[in-house]
Amino acid sequence: MRKITIIGAGHAGLQLGIGLLGQGHEVTIVSNRSKEDIAQGKILSSQSMYNMAVALEREQGLLFWDEACPPIEGMHVRAGNAEAGVMVDFRTRMPAGQSVDQRLKIPRWMDEFERKGGTIRISDVGIAEAEALAAQCDLLLVATGKGELGKFFERDDERCQYSSPQRLTALTYVHGMKPREDFGAFNINVNPGIGEFVHFPGLTLSGPCDIINLECILGGPMDRWTDVKTPEQHLALTLELIHEFFPWEAHRFTNVKLTDNNGILVGAVTPTVRKPVGTLPSGRSVLGIGDIHILNDPMTGQGSNNASKGATRLMKAITAHGNRPFDRDWMQEIAQDNWNNAQWSARLTNTMLNPPAYVLNILGACQGSPKLAQALAAGFNDPRTMADWYFDEQGAEHMIASCAEAPAAA
Repeated sequence: MRKITIIGAGHAGLQLGIGLLGQGHEVTIVSNRSKEDIAQGKILSSQSMYNMAVALEREQGLLFWDEACPPIEGMHVRAGNAEAGVMVDFRTRMPAGQSVDQRLKIPRWMDEFERKGGTIRISDVGIAEAEALAAQCDLLLVATGKGELGKFFERDDERCQYSSPQRLTALTYVHGMKPREDFGAFNINVNPGIGEFVHFPGLTLSGPCDIINLECILGGPMDRWTDVKTPEQHLALTLELIHEFFPWEAHRFTNVKLTDNNGILVGAVTPTVRKPVGTLPSGRSVLGIGDIHILNDPMTGQGSNNASKGATRLMKAITAHGNRPFDRDWMQEIAQDNWNNAQWSARLTNTMLNPPAYVLNILGACQGSPKLAQALAAGFNDPRTMADWYFDEQGAEHMIASCAEAPAAA
């Protein structure tokens, strides 16, 4: 048994903490928000999760919403504009994923963590508190970048593509959306030079819903959120932008309403990679996990998936380490392993934010190649599968050609 403390009760911290309890370790999680604070607060994210990450949660017995949550069973990509209409249009099935409002998931996981014997402390953590926690445990993990602790994790300039936000993201949870006639899908709509409109089914406090993610290019025609002050104004502008820039989807939104007044969020994220091994003033090392290491724009939905995959890998690594000290060398090794796996999600997201010509060619070719469309969807589920074809022009050309030669599997 090792004594482990995790600062932050988000997706990564809780999944890891519950997993470590199951491995026989003593685990404390420190959160600055109670279960009630989270359940009664604003939405935290869009958290579209693909099958690979969902399966990891299922293995840990953490999928409590299988019966209630509508599945995400495929991907539908369209690109165009109001003048020309839809110019790219393809869809493909994929193994089922799901999206559960974190206002449901996090409090339920906190209950499960305590039921399994974990300790939750509700407290803000600054430098002094972190030092005290580090002195009392074998391993201190930081799963939040807020407050004083964030400054201990330096930006990794060599691995960062952007130094500023590329989109203003507006999230909206709604009821009453007209359902698709085929399957629940992760829908990606692209209006080049304007922004993206992503939506998919999910589960929220009041039942099944649809989650809208408007990705607005900063300073562009969709960047109109400065004067939005109320939930009603938020919904009205969301529908206005859909009708104006994605009219092919507008008919599905004629009777929608907000799930609740807290089902909205607007913000901008700078895609960032940090050096996840930090040093406290005492010289003790701490390991950052989840978004503190790799923070993606939400467009491709990789954040929660990375949290689940990373937590699973780290849980196994901690247990495999036995009674040896969790020193800085071990932390660096773990951080490198996480980067080796998760870098492809960052590259996928960054490429979608500013797609080079060859990526646009991939999307165009998917329209006539079910096999290529399946490969793209598989890459959202596990971006590592895209490593040898999606990220350079030559690889993309070879993949397009090979998929054109062979029909998709039945």
